[in-house]
Amino acid sequence: MKTFLPLAILLLPAAPLWAALGQPESSVAADQQILRGALRQEARASYNVHQITAANGVVWKEFASPAGMVFAVSWQSSHMPNLEQMLGPSLVDLQVAMQSSAPRRTRGPLIIRTGKLVFVSGGHMRAFHGRAYVPSLMPTNIGAEVVR
Repeated sequence: MKTFLPLAILLLPAAPLWAALGQPESSVAADQQILRGALRQEARASYNVHQITAANGVVWKEFASPAGMVFAVSWQSSHMPNLEQMLGPSLVDLQVAMQSSAPRRTRGPLIIRTGKLVFVSGGHMRAFHGRAYVPSLMPTNIGAEVVR
């Protein structure tokens, strides 16, 4: 049963979230409309954070580089996001990594690192959280710890 959990996370249907890693920063407006949430934007020294908070409690963040590309996403929600729509082309890397890795036998978050993607997901029913980022798209002067 425990080895089935990572596969179930990938296949679990959920409310659609349309941000995809590697997409233009302009996609944030579409995400806000789909989530029907309030958008808060914050400009940091080396990147922008767009936080969408929906009435159903979903908190969705997109991190964009100065080049205008979404390099990371993070979420807190009562359900798993639709990974195909969230990760876009990076989902293939995640699926390959999960199929080629040894079965999970531990508690704690699911952490997958490939050459192109870092994916971290955890939580339990009605309290999921996670983040995903593409290291090659991240601004050079920031670390992964900013993606929260």
